[in-house]
Amino acid sequence: MEFWLEYGYWGLFIVSFLAATILPFSSESILVAMIFGDFDPVLLVVYASIGNWLGGLTSYGIGRLGKWEWVERFLKIKHKTVEKWQRKSEKYGAVFGLLTWLPIIGDPIAVALGFARTHFLMTSVYMLIGKTARYALVSYLLLHGFLL
Repeated sequence: MEFWLEYGYWGLFIVSFLAATILPFSSESILVAMIFGDFDPVLLVVYASIGNWLGGLTSYGIGRLGKWEWVERFLKIKHKTVEKWQRKSEKYGAVFGLLTWLPIIGDPIAVALGFARTHFLMTSVYMLIGKTARYALVSYLLLHGFLL
């Protein structure tokens, strides 16, 4: 952890980016350590949020490489079912970007959103809102003595 702390805000940015991919990093632990250091909490939220958001968009991009034909072929799901889910994901999928901050399932959600080819701009906005809200909430609770 000390290695990342030496890099300050950029260390948090990198850890947050990696934590939003399939790599098992806890960006919150670095955030907490930095809050207790001489770092501006607002800048910490900004760097963590942007890093995590860009990592989530990377996972989204990886998902876009997938093809619905693979789902039909390898998972033996009927074409009509695939079309039904594809229409739903086009209509409502971007909202699930709010959930990409969740531990364990957030990264697969980002990949799935890319695979479903949800609207990129809307998905990006929802992802940024969700990820920023998480870091802001953790920082707020910690600074006000709720997470000690």
